[in-house]
Amino acid sequence: MAEATLSAKNQIVIPREARAALRLKPGDRILVVLRGERVLVLQKPKSHHAAIRGLARGPYPGGHLQKERQSWD
Repeated sequence: MAEATLSAKNQIVIPREARAALRLKPGDRILVVLRGERVLVLQKPKSHHAAIRGLARGPYPGGHLQKERQSWD
């Protein structure tokens, strides 16, 4: 865990370890997400389509969707 200090201009420097973990470079955009009393800093995806690709893969057992579609006929 790294520590950062809020400046008089309400700015923080993201610690080197966090920048390295997110592979951030100067000029990269980040997302700041509030979760209750916690703040998450995430790298903004270059493409939202690429970021969510595959999320719905595998929620159903093999053949389930085909069986369900056949029941509609």
